[in-house]
Amino acid sequence: MRGFAASLAALSLSLVLAGCVPGSGSSGQRPADRPAGEVRTDPATMGEVTLTVWDQEVRGGQEKQITALNDAFQRKFPTIRIKRVARSFDDLRSTVKLGLTGADAPDVVQVNNGKQDMGSFVKAGLLQPLDGYATAHKWTERMPDSVLRLAKYPDSGAVLGEGKLYGVAQTGELVGLYYNKEKLAKLGVQPPRTWEEFDAALAAAKRAGELPIQFGNLEKSSGTYLFSLAMHRYGKAEEETRLATGRDGVTWNTDANKQAARLVLSWADNGYFPQGFAGIKGDDSWAAFARGEGVFHVSGTWLSADLQAAMGDKAGFQLPPGQTVTGGTGLPFAVSGRSKNPDAAAAYIDFITNSAAMKVLADNGNLPATEADKQTVSGLNKDVFAAWQTASRSTQMVPYLDYATATAYDVVTGATEQLLAKQLSVEQFLTVLQDDLDKNRGGR
Repeated sequence: MRGFAASLAALSLSLVLAGCVPGSGSSGQRPADRPAGEVRTDPATMGEVTLTVWDQEVRGGQEKQITALNDAFQRKFPTIRIKRVARSFDDLRSTVKLGLTGADAPDVVQVNNGKQDMGSFVKAGLLQPLDGYATAHKWTERMPDSVLRLAKYPDSGAVLGEGKLYGVAQTGELVGLYYNKEKLAKLGVQPPRTWEEFDAALAAAKRAGELPIQFGNLEKSSGTYLFSLAMHRYGKAEEETRLATGRDGVTWNTDANKQAARLVLSWADNGYFPQGFAGIKGDDSWAAFARGEGVFHVSGTWLSADLQAAMGDKAGFQLPPGQTVTGGTGLPFAVSGRSKNPDAAAAYIDFITNSAAMKVLADNGNLPATEADKQTVSGLNKDVFAAWQTASRSTQMVPYLDYATATAYDVVTGATEQLLAKQLSVEQFLTVLQDDLDKNRGGR
């Protein structure tokens, strides 16, 4: 899951960008991208090694898959010890910047793909480029470019999707519509295929005394999922992608984005959200949905394992009407620029993302970034895997809005919170987003 803790992250970002601590030792030089012929790929030949790994695989299905893979790795390679540090997404993002600059930096760490995280770390030399490892471990043969490019940056850290490879993701992600099948059936409503059918379903739920959309925005990130969903109704996937990646020549101040912002406000005004949604934690929100409080829940596929465990056959998942969807990969696993064991670190990443690992992920209710079509799943996960197969092979999947600039996460989540609180008008809301884009142009 995605989230943020602002104050510590702001301090650490200033240290990173100022270059206070070199990325790979006292020389201050950027970590070298070693050719494939100069790297070791067999962990059995690497001697006694302790790998410190920071991850955010802390939910039920996530915890199960990473624990199973770590145990399997250590059984196969007993001379390499995994020292795992598990943190929530919020905690990871708020500590990783300082962690990468410290004397005890992790060897392997999950890093958010956006410019404010991975892009900034690349610019500061805090991550090791992995192209040599990609060749040696044949990642480019095993994984499509659509997966690998979401962890690529040039040395400037400015343009997501171009340059060198800095991480490999285990999972795919989509932000779509979870729905309670029993509640829809009682309402006499089918899962909505059109936006008009979605409107009708929300209105029917409200009339019947049901909560139409389960929603909690204490950490602010969930509000952006709703705004992105509304953007998909009025915008075009290509333009949304250009906005989300901060390219030149795009603007937030469009009729489509105004309509999207007004739609989100109308959901709030119509009482489609729970009372006090601004103070409800994201985890409490999905747990309430799992208990039967809400007809729909707008969130990511990272919840599928937990929702299937809690709801069984009652839960369904679909792409938004119109098929445009926010998504990409889960947080890539990267190698710290300070790691003294980069060969072992890359071998570990290879192990937890290989074909066998994809089956472990699927068996524990997670959506594998590759080979989803080869897995046998049922229930909610069957819906999720089918949606991923459709979205990942189309041009309708667009990135998260916070990829746009080095400060976009704070700006987009904060502005959406203020929009919902009616502290910003629609025009002011879009102006805030545009100002951030203008100040941080790094795309093209």
